[in-house]
Amino acid sequence: MKTLLDWSSYQDAGMGDAYADIPKTGGNFAKAVAVCINSRACESNNPKMVMCPSFRVSGMPEHSTGGRVRLLKAALNGELGAAAFDDPALAEAMTLCVGCKGCKRECENEVDMAMIKLEYMAQRQTVAGVSLRSRLFAGLPHILHRYPWVKAWISLRNRLVWSAKWGERWLGISAERRLPEPARLPFSAAETEQTAGIGAQEREVVLFVDTFTRYFDPDIAVAAQTVLEAAGYSVIFAQPAKNASEPERPLCCGRTWLAQGMVDAARAEAERVLAALLPHARAGRTIVGLEPSCLLSLRDEYRFLGLGDDALEVARSALLFEEFVGRESTAKTFNATFKPLGDACNFTLVHGHCHQKAVGAMKSMRKVLKLIPGFRFELIESSCCGMAGSFGLEAEHAETAQAMAEQSLLPALRAAPEALVVANGFSCRHQIRLGVRREGLHVAQLLRDALIS
Repeated sequence: MKTLLDWSSYQDAGMGDAYADIPKTGGNFAKAVAVCINSRACESNNPKMVMCPSFRVSGMPEHSTGGRVRLLKAALNGELGAAAFDDPALAEAMTLCVGCKGCKRECENEVDMAMIKLEYMAQRQTVAGVSLRSRLFAGLPHILHRYPWVKAWISLRNRLVWSAKWGERWLGISAERRLPEPARLPFSAAETEQTAGIGAQEREVVLFVDTFTRYFDPDIAVAAQTVLEAAGYSVIFAQPAKNASEPERPLCCGRTWLAQGMVDAARAEAERVLAALLPHARAGRTIVGLEPSCLLSLRDEYRFLGLGDDALEVARSALLFEEFVGRESTAKTFNATFKPLGDACNFTLVHGHCHQKAVGAMKSMRKVLKLIPGFRFELIESSCCGMAGSFGLEAEHAETAQAMAEQSLLPALRAAPEALVVANGFSCRHQIRLGVRREGLHVAQLLRDALIS
């Protein structure tokens, strides 16, 4: 087996342990799989935990992290036949993994099933090819840049029943689920007043505007810039390097390609991002991201793409917006002041993106929300919202995705119909929109609204 991701960080995993049960094939990938100790902690319905969303819905052990490990070990040991990765039971178990990263944080041995799934998908595609649906979801950043008219098509698809049913029949996109609609105009750094260069270098930050924020929720980027500048920082928007391929195309972390198992395309996007961000990291600037799954791709997934020390250097400089604000406020260097938000925001429910939880960023969310005087909020104890990128839009997974949302997230929102909703994840906000017809805010928008001008 020739692995398509870089698993060298696991080269010493299980060495000297007679009970490690490392599969016969798969090299370092097999060692990553074998770190599971079969404790079955992933077979839990503990509301304070994220893992494992698909097990919580189905109740079937094979749909848990440990269940996937058991099937993968059988595949790597040759117990499932020559075409092991095409085994129906393994395929079902792996496709139901939503890549929440809950197991990486909550499992005693930090099984990284999100990355294991990416290798599995990439391996399958070397034999079976890539479906048209996967190409469309993966290529979304290119499509939105090159074909602005696609937003009109999405809007039309959402309004015409026959068009949605056509999409389900030929593309496998659920007719019952509305697609996210792009904003009328995408975010453009060229149209904002940038203050870069007016302050000391240690007061400069680099704002990484991801594809989802740029094309679907541009106000979040505007809000983040407003808050950071009010706090005394000069904001530099991350732009492609001058010698980059397609220098006019905005940066994309490669998350959409990774999520579809298209490793080579994801690596190409990552290389563009590193070329743009490495000079800033070396200059000592913090790179601030708004979308959890995108910014955390820089900190986590890039390590598996074989991009060397450059990826590690950028990762060390990359923080989520709430992590940066929390860090700077603790250091007493965040100079913005806030006012109470009034009766309209008397109580707020906060839903954490799975990847925020995976890196412990919800502590920063608490700290940041407490900067607003008198602000009352409650963190919803929930697992994955179920949308998980394209998962909740796929015809064969839409029902499962809805069931995940109905476990705790949507009931909590229905129980407090007047509460404001904060959710930093793009997919989470869309699931909330579909489930209870309410709009979620990013914490940057909330802070912008509370600024004392």
